[in-house]
This record gives sequence, C-alpha cells and structure tokens, in this order.
Amino acid sequence: MMAEKEQSPYPLAPAIGYVRSDTEAVRAHPEDLRKKKRMKCIAYIAAFAVFQTIIILVFVLTVMRIKSPKFRVRAASFTGNFDITNSSYNLQMNAQFTVKNPNFARFKYEYGTVRFAQNGVTVGEANINEARVRARSTKRVNATVFLNSSNNNPALTGDIVYGRLPLTISSKLEGKVHLMKVFKKKKSAQMYCTMFVNLGMHEIQNLTCK
Repeated sequence: MMAEKEQSPYPLAPAIGYVRSDTEAVRAHPEDLRKKKRMKCIAYIAAFAVFQTIIILVFVLTVMRIKSPKFRVRAASFTGNFDITNSSYNLQMNAQFTVKNPNFARFKYEYGTVRFAQNGVTVGEANINEARVRARSTKRVNATVFLNSSNNNPALTGDIVYGRLPLTISSKLEGKVHLMKVFKKKKSAQMYCTMFVNLGMHEIQNLTCK
C-alpha cells in the first residue's frame, strides 16, 4: 500500500486580487447597456436636429427665395357718371386691381391708396383694404374711382379738348410674407401703370403696367 501524501501543515494562501462574482457581473452588464443606449439616443437627437436645420436653411434659401408681389390694374370701365365740358370732367370708373403673390408663402398687405394723376395732377383715388394673398396665387380687388378735374387748369383742359386723357396710376402696398408662421419678411407691392381715357368712346385704351 502506497504511503499517503503528506499534507502541508500550513493552509494555502488566498489568491491575490479580487474576482467579481457572477451575480455582480450580471448586474453591471445591464447598466452598461443602458448607458450605451442613452448615448446613442443623444447622438441620434443631435444628428436629427442638425439635419432638420440644414433642410430648413436649404428650403428658405432656394424654394422660399422671397420675391416682391406685383400690384397691377387689370381692367377698367365706365358705367356711371360721364360728364364732360370744355374745361372739366367728372367720371365714375370701375377699376379692377390684382395683387399677384409669386412666393410659396402667403402675403399680407396693409391698407393702401391708389393715385390717379393727369399730367402730374391728382384727379382721383381708390382705397385698398388690407387683405391676404395665398401662396402662388392672385387676388382681385374691385374699386370705384371718381375722376374729377379742376376748372380752367391748363395742365388738364388741353387733353379734354383733344378728347384723350393720359392717366398714370401709382401705388405701394406695404406688407409681409409669412412663412410657416415662423419667418416674416417685409415686402411691398408697387404699381405704376399708364392708360388713356377716350372721352368720345367712353373707354380705356393702351393700358400698360411696369
């Protein structure tokens, strides 16, 4: 019979260092996962914010390049008073104006006045109430204008005798272009048109606008 191995009279020394138990490892792993997920969420939110900002800037600088609306006289006719003497006139004209908005956002304009002048002398005015014009659309505005001349005004009587009244129509509508209820850009719609009133035929001729 073989001799039994001799046992050491001293106990074995414990291992140097600390070994994490299985329970502690299981606890630490979910915490690391949650931290990583949190960091990924923050990174995704930041990337989305940057992307959205770039999209808005590109949209504003390209598609939303703000242009000035156009204000014009579309048509005019005489259906009321048409009184003429050798030195004066009193005419009632029905005018139709248009406000064209070329932008991809609505245009809101304030109250304005359209001035009718003959040889630099104001002979009539039309009032334009404040309103809105939808994106990429044209708004029509009707107004009644009374054209009156002063008696014996040399700047006006010569045209009356000739039978044709040269008129200039000018105005400026102040307003703002509203984009997505966030951006507002001041813009004005200006008008400068010319026409002739044929006194013999009671009609408008050569209507042009710039």
